[in-house]
Amino acid sequence: MAERLLILRHGEAGPGVPDAERELTGQGSREVARLAAWLAARDEPAGLRLLASPYRRARQTAAIIGEALGVPVETLPIITPDDAPSTVADWLLAQPEGRQLMLVSHMPLVGALTGLLVEGRTDHGPGFPTAALAELEAEVWAAGCARLTRFTAPADLG
Repeated sequence: MAERLLILRHGEAGPGVPDAERELTGQGSREVARLAAWLAARDEPAGLRLLASPYRRARQTAAIIGEALGVPVETLPIITPDDAPSTVADWLLAQPEGRQLMLVSHMPLVGALTGLLVEGRTDHGPGFPTAALAELEAEVWAAGCARLTRFTAPADLG
């Protein structure tokens, strides 16, 4: 049975130092809220495990999604902008089957991870605008074994 993975880039963030403390802008919060409402209207979140990068903008994004879907947010330290897609793929392989996952992270990781799982190459992933969501399915979370079933950017929601 195919497993489902949702990969979400955080909403638009303002400038700041250190990078890990940058916050969502008002526009970023609105684009994530629009995506969250869209997800809540179409998906049954039962069993969803929502994991966010420890960076503030990703945690804020996940909090908006979690509130809309009624699921708690967990922090996953290996999904920061500088983490290796192969590390995340190894982590995915170690997860029990049957539970849908959503990772809230950053570029370049979200693009590279999607590329690795779908194309087998980290340099072939899609460019993710802020608050964009890639939906993948796979029998196993290994390089080149996933299928991109949908890619949704805020502009697609009207």
